[in-house]
Amino acid sequence: MKLAVILLALLFPLPGLSAELKIATWNLSWLTTRPAGDRGVPSDVTPRVEEDFTRLAQYARELNADLIAIQEVDGFSAATRLFPHDLYSIHMTHDHVVQRVGIVVRRGLKYDINPDLSALGTNHLRSGADITLHLGSLDLRVLAVHLKTGCRNQPLPRAHDRSCLELRDQIPVVAEWIAARRQDGMPFIVLGDFNRWMDGRDTLLADLRLAAPLVRATEGRSSPCWGGENFIDHILAGGAAANWMQANTLSVLTYRETDPVMKERLSDHCPVSVRFHIPD
Repeated sequence: MKLAVILLALLFPLPGLSAELKIATWNLSWLTTRPAGDRGVPSDVTPRVEEDFTRLAQYARELNADLIAIQEVDGFSAATRLFPHDLYSIHMTHDHVVQRVGIVVRRGLKYDINPDLSALGTNHLRSGADITLHLGSLDLRVLAVHLKTGCRNQPLPRAHDRSCLELRDQIPVVAEWIAARRQDGMPFIVLGDFNRWMDGRDTLLADLRLAAPLVRATEGRSSPCWGGENFIDHILAGGAAANWMQANTLSVLTYRETDPVMKERLSDHCPVSVRFHIPD
């Protein structure tokens, strides 16, 4: 009888029990099933072959995260090659671009889909993917982003080039979303490819922190991806979720392949994850 109760508890977790979630972000670098020569893909992008999808799917299994923000993914057909339907649910933005943003959620976790943060997607950029994750009696709002590339460390207040100006225009959009979460008192996470180092007194991060106090998982760290680099993929938590983020659980899943050619076959980004302890 006791064994049966234990098995039922494992299969159907009781509401109110505390839990740990592994939350990750992964830019998959033009992940598409389109053939070479397709007009939607730049000519210098190396088309993936079956072996590449197999390798990436293996890394997705090793990542073994509960929620993954994904970037540069060409819709469901490409995403399901890595995250099979029986294990994960996939939500993608409604943008009409190849480099879409999405959120992958482990089966068994319930969530509602919120409207895309489409104000991020002007000028052919990428909208944000927005869901509300239901965790027993608690809700967690999650926003996945892929901000404008080309302005990793230039001073934003004095920026004049187009990339920095477009990135600067996106900051108030994310800040407004964060401020709304602070107003409604909901725990929240913003994660993805910010295309920004955020080191020191970076004004992008400072402006977001004016909207609400934030904890950044990558604070003071560098990434071992492809031999070492500054983080541009970040996980930010605010509201009660700032206290849920577990210290010293930041992890980067590096690729075993070391040939520079494989950087295009796999991704120039490695999956970045951190663990959250959800209270009962």
